[in-house]
Amino acid sequence: MKLTSLNDYVWKCMSDERYWTFWELQDVIKKNTGQLYGEPSISAAIRNLSKQPARVKYGLPAFGEVYEKKLRTSGKGYKYKLIGEKNG
Repeated sequence: MKLTSLNDYVWKCMSDERYWTFWELQDVIKKNTGQLYGEPSISAAIRNLSKQPARVKYGLPAFGEVYEKKLRTSGKGYKYKLIGEKNG
């Protein structure tokens, strides 16, 4: 799949099944695209993964949660992990 949108890049990063912070996603996406996306944009892209078009496009389950979040050990911010992916 050719990556053309922020949603694509966030999905590609998160498809490795590990926890990601906004800042980690921001760094990797900037290195690969040259574009710096802010935390609100990255947050929106993560939420977009739960919407039906993204579920179909990325092979995610039709129902249920597609990501989980947990508080970082430092207490500042969250880490997000893609779950329930069918096609990896």
